[in-house]
Amino acid sequence: MAEAHQAVAFQFTVTPEGIDLQLSHQALSEIYLSGVRSWKKRIIRLKNSVITGVYPASPSSWLFVVIAILATMYTRSDPSMGLIAKIQEHLPVSQSMSSQCQTVVSAVLFSTMLWLLLIFTMRLCLKQLLSYHRWMFESHGKMSNTTKVWVALVRIFSGRKPLLYSYQGSLPNLPLPTIKDTVKRYLESVRPLMDDTKYESTNKLAEEFLGSLGNRLQWYLKLKSLWAANYVSDWWEEYVYLRGRSPIMVNSNYYGMDFLFVTPTPIQAARAGNSIHAFFLYRRKLNKEEIKPWMLRSAVPCCSYQFERMFDTCRIPGELTDVLQHWQDSDYIAVYHRGRYFRLWVYQAGRLLSPREIEFQIQRILDDPSPPSEGEAHLGALTAGDRIPWAKARTNFFSTGLNKRSLDCIEKSAFFVTLDDDEQGMMGDDPAASLDNYAKSLLHGKCYDRWFDKSFSMVFYKNGKCGINAEHSWADAPVLAHVWEYALATDSFQLGYNTEGHCKGEVDSSLPKPQKLNWEISPECEEQISMSLEVAQKLADDIDFHVFSFQEFGKGRVKKCRISPDAFIQLTLQLAYFREQGNFCLTYEASMTRLFREGRTETVRSCSNESSAFVRAFEGGEAPEVCRRLFRAASEKHQLLYRLAMTGSGIDRHLFCLYVVSKYLGVESPFLKEVLSEPWRLSTSQTAVQQVELFDLVNYPEYISCGGGFGPVADDGYGVSYSLVGENMINFHISCKHSCPQTDAHKFGCQIKKALHDILYLLSGAQPEPKKSEACRPEVKKDQ
Repeated sequence: MAEAHQAVAFQFTVTPEGIDLQLSHQALSEIYLSGVRSWKKRIIRLKNSVITGVYPASPSSWLFVVIAILATMYTRSDPSMGLIAKIQEHLPVSQSMSSQCQTVVSAVLFSTMLWLLLIFTMRLCLKQLLSYHRWMFESHGKMSNTTKVWVALVRIFSGRKPLLYSYQGSLPNLPLPTIKDTVKRYLESVRPLMDDTKYESTNKLAEEFLGSLGNRLQWYLKLKSLWAANYVSDWWEEYVYLRGRSPIMVNSNYYGMDFLFVTPTPIQAARAGNSIHAFFLYRRKLNKEEIKPWMLRSAVPCCSYQFERMFDTCRIPGELTDVLQHWQDSDYIAVYHRGRYFRLWVYQAGRLLSPREIEFQIQRILDDPSPPSEGEAHLGALTAGDRIPWAKARTNFFSTGLNKRSLDCIEKSAFFVTLDDDEQGMMGDDPAASLDNYAKSLLHGKCYDRWFDKSFSMVFYKNGKCGINAEHSWADAPVLAHVWEYALATDSFQLGYNTEGHCKGEVDSSLPKPQKLNWEISPECEEQISMSLEVAQKLADDIDFHVFSFQEFGKGRVKKCRISPDAFIQLTLQLAYFREQGNFCLTYEASMTRLFREGRTETVRSCSNESSAFVRAFEGGEAPEVCRRLFRAASEKHQLLYRLAMTGSGIDRHLFCLYVVSKYLGVESPFLKEVLSEPWRLSTSQTAVQQVELFDLVNYPEYISCGGGFGPVADDGYGVSYSLVGENMINFHISCKHSCPQTDAHKFGCQIKKALHDILYLLSGAQPEPKKSEACRPEVKKDQ
């Protein structure tokens, strides 16, 4: 128990002469340095709070206003129009304060109030400016004079050098659409999915809803929209995520992949050392708010509140609803390896360990021969199974004693790390199949070797590949992708490796060993672990995955046809699905609403009257000119739907909130019940590269991430994630369930490839030539 002795700050013995204290100077020094580090963080947070609180002004502008007022008074003029004199009259009379001093104090108080009023006015103006969204509906490359003036005003009122959360107080609230507009757009969206009889029935339900219950529910939502910053987000987080009682593994959690063609080092511990260090560098920037706010068109800020719970966060199970618990700046990570859990401290005496030191500590865990405790090996399956049994088990077996202390170590860690004994990536004689296995491993692993409740879990494989698995309730994929891009770029292009493939730097061999967590697992608890594992394993075995990198062409070719790349992909998916299934389905495409405060996502219903008309014409053998005209009409309609969703005029979040209100009121709505029961048989999402400046695809074209994916939303449907990388690559992640005979991920992948070629040929009249050298090239390992 060497680690236990090193944790003791002092020892004492009782002697006839009294108590003999033996202080450990090293331990006391670490306590002192830890306290200094903690106070530095508090000061930084306080400073950032002040800077963010007065944005778009700056704290130094207060001094400018004070000096300006005092200088004006020096010229014997009164800029306050008598207010300074009024303030002076109400100042406490003090014998030690001269009349001149009272005048200066009054002037300073007036200057401060004037400064705060100016800040409030600037924020109000900026908020009103950011509520203007007509710029988004203008043709690409064409900007009206109104928009040009608007952009100039936004930049004037935006201030300089914003911190991550600087714009939070200036973002507008999510607008509440009128109920008539939402119902009208809903009926239009389902028209291609219904025959005349079914549509007439739905239309009748909608009319009854508008004429009776709808206005009452809308009134309650208006109250909420006036009171809350966002009328959707809190209910969406609670009812869609935290109240779900089914497993979050596969059903909610999602994953992100490593580089596609290159592995920076084949050494597992070294890859972990660099990556873990990079994550903590990012957390340091996050705490200092040095990460730049995400800006659309370099002028329009997006909400950053989802970043707050990225680290030190865990989803705690409950019988009725789960809870998101967030702690402050954990100094350690939880590590899983071969059925054992460890606590690895990443700070020593207030200093972040170097990548080489973290590699050294990770290697210690890999070399540790100790066996798992009784029942420990499959403990993580509790987080992979149903939520109610996990909540009961947590209360019954993990609420006191040793188990509680060990569970706290995992839940309060900065994030979770799995050291996997498997080898993954695009490799071997069948690179396509290896990518499918890689995706399944990241999504669910062995069902017990991930901690699915943590905000995210890093997975490092034996051959140096890595990946990430994320819990969904705390934030959406673009937020996690931001830190993932930073970690990949920092690992490869800034930290690097030596010629042997190890992390650079020296090692302090006196570092205390990672602490192995101990458990007391009762037979009853083991039985529950086995039951959760059985549920999770059945779910994991049912998932069919297909991942492929399409390199015949990319968004470069598509943009030459003057078509939105996203609309091109969405119409391709509609064509591919119709060819496979012979019909259309309700299609979900995720869009963001981060232009508004606390905005998360909205749904774009990609299957429209226009898209179905194009597909039917194309499959019916209509003339190319007709098909091209219909395709462009469908593309324009898709872009319109996407822009409406981004600007708060979507359909589904409004209908969802109306349904929640109806449940609170205890009233039934046949219309809302039908709307919320419709399955999303095609659920899609684009994974966009946000920090393109971190990756040099010209000089390092092989350093390309394959993106990420998720499980199917409907039992008889597909989950499709895609990323347009560079100008000549599109990566697809397709998921479905083996238990559904109508779906097959590989067959659907083939239909997508064929549809991509067919539509491009329709638009350009030239069949692209396949790049045989890159179509299925295996990855290479590079030691830097």
